[in-house]
Amino acid sequence: MRIVILESSPNRHGSSNLLAERFAQGAQEAGHQVAFVDVAHADIHPCTGCVHCGYEGPCVQKDDVEGIRRQLLAADMVVFVTPLYYYGMSSQLKTMVDRFCAFNSSLQAKHLKSALLAAAWNSDTWTFAALEAHYQTLVRYLNLQDMGMVLGTGCGTPAMTARSPFPQAAYRLGRQLL
Repeated sequence: MRIVILESSPNRHGSSNLLAERFAQGAQEAGHQVAFVDVAHADIHPCTGCVHCGYEGPCVQKDDVEGIRRQLLAADMVVFVTPLYYYGMSSQLKTMVDRFCAFNSSLQAKHLKSALLAAAWNSDTWTFAALEAHYQTLVRYLNLQDMGMVLGTGCGTPAMTARSPFPQAAYRLGRQLL
């Protein structure tokens, strides 16, 4: 299986990216091909809502999204990776998701597998409620097959994350993929 991991933390060595690395390790050990896309540092302009694309491209903006589109449409699975920012995904990931508009029909037709990996400083029982709801809505709308989530609470620093059970959970999620 070809897996595209969309990392969206502005901190290249942050907690969410640690989860992504462990997921990738497990997936690669299970025989899958993994490609990382750093959407936080890519040249991705916000969607303008012009709908010039007609929901199936091309987009009028000329940035890195076209290459990311090709990778996603050649993949079998997409993994959304984000730090939790004010109870939602990072703006960097949201900007990329908004740009799905220009290849919406193709994404829906792919029936990609998907997963969500996220890290948050706090540990309240409701910490991930809004992010989970948004992710589940994307799963429904884009006809994705959810393979699981690793929602790391108490992961405020990479050291805290490394000592938590969440890197191992991310590894297991990647390793169990068929």
